[in-house]
Amino acid sequence: MSHLARRELSDGVPMLRWMTVETASARPPVRSFASMVAAVALFGCADSMTGSYLVLFASEEADLSPLRVGLFVSAVALGGILVSTVFGRRFDRSPTRGWVVVAAVASAAGFALVPWVDGFWPLMLIGVTLLGAAGAGYPQLFALADIAFEGAIKKRVAPLLRSGWSLAWAVGPLLGAWLLGVAGYSGLFRVAAVVLVLTMGVVALVPRAADVASGPGLANPSTSARSRPRGPVVLLTAAMVLVHTAMFAGSVALPLYVTAELDRPSGDVGLIFSACAVVEIAAALLLVWVLPRVRLQQLVLAGLVLFIAYFVVAALAESLSAVLIAQLARGAAIAVIGTAGMQLFQAVLAPASGTAAALFSNAATAGSLVSGVLAGALIQLLGTRATLVSCGVLCVAACGAFWAANRLHRRAPDDPPSGGPSGDDRASQR
Repeated sequence: MSHLARRELSDGVPMLRWMTVETASARPPVRSFASMVAAVALFGCADSMTGSYLVLFASEEADLSPLRVGLFVSAVALGGILVSTVFGRRFDRSPTRGWVVVAAVASAAGFALVPWVDGFWPLMLIGVTLLGAAGAGYPQLFALADIAFEGAIKKRVAPLLRSGWSLAWAVGPLLGAWLLGVAGYSGLFRVAAVVLVLTMGVVALVPRAADVASGPGLANPSTSARSRPRGPVVLLTAAMVLVHTAMFAGSVALPLYVTAELDRPSGDVGLIFSACAVVEIAAALLLVWVLPRVRLQQLVLAGLVLFIAYFVVAALAESLSAVLIAQLARGAAIAVIGTAGMQLFQAVLAPASGTAAALFSNAATAGSLVSGVLAGALIQLLGTRATLVSCGVLCVAACGAFWAANRLHRRAPDDPPSGGPSGDDRASQR
């Protein structure tokens, strides 16, 4: 889910001075790209393989009540928010691949232990700590990419990482279902642990970031945080929470809408989600070309508008073909928000790349936590079609929060840079 102002863009959103990366040229870009994308794909595969089945494991194997299952799943999500926040701040103080390795080791240990643990409280402890660490891997990899590359290359890395993550989530659930049928829950979780161990090996090929934590002209993340206006950051975060709440709540309502309102078989739900995944991967790859050429705030706004268009079309749909056409907007919106949104946070909060990536990821996690209860309540009170409309309203509110964040940035005093603009800034100013 991996952004004060060094210069002011014409529409008021800042793009910040780039930190010079001394190690970016030490490794061939192709090798660096491949290793970074592979690490994200492996992390995403382990996450997607197990994410769908932790609930079933807690219910069927651990024999937890529905309430305790909900508490366990929420504990894992809250643990992810806590761990990613701590790791993000630590990364800003000491940029290193070690934080990704710690996240992979901890989550691998968690998946290895889960099948052998009995009782609610031991599972809760593992969920908050070890399994929660898996939530820190994704933002840490984006933070690492943000300081391991520079200029136009850096802007191309983010959509590649996003496409790798999307591909993992397209393949992972299918692989998880096969493993569950062949080896059961213990086999599934052991394979996930092995995948996470492999991730550590791939991370070793990612360009080192430890040598870029200090140097002339680099801003201190803690000093920048104290001098940075909080209002725009709060509003930008609120916009991301709102749009992710709408996205996840819509994912809850859509299967019921298709089967109940449109009277389609349940197999069509899989077709719809697969079509969205294909569009998301294609859009993420297209962003490799688009991101260096279009301003981040324009892309994020486009993503929000695409979500509004999706919910309008989906709510008005009377056939499966209309819902499938709507997936063009939904898949593109997910890719744009997931890629440009992360980079915008890193731009607004630079040079605190770790904190920025964690904040964006935590906004998505917060949205997922709220969405389940919200979607259930709306569906029960209003029905599935009205729930989709309500999700569109949330996206409109996200646009309002995003616009307000831009307005506050226009009024905020500039944070003068230490040193001249980077090559990326100079290119944007031409």
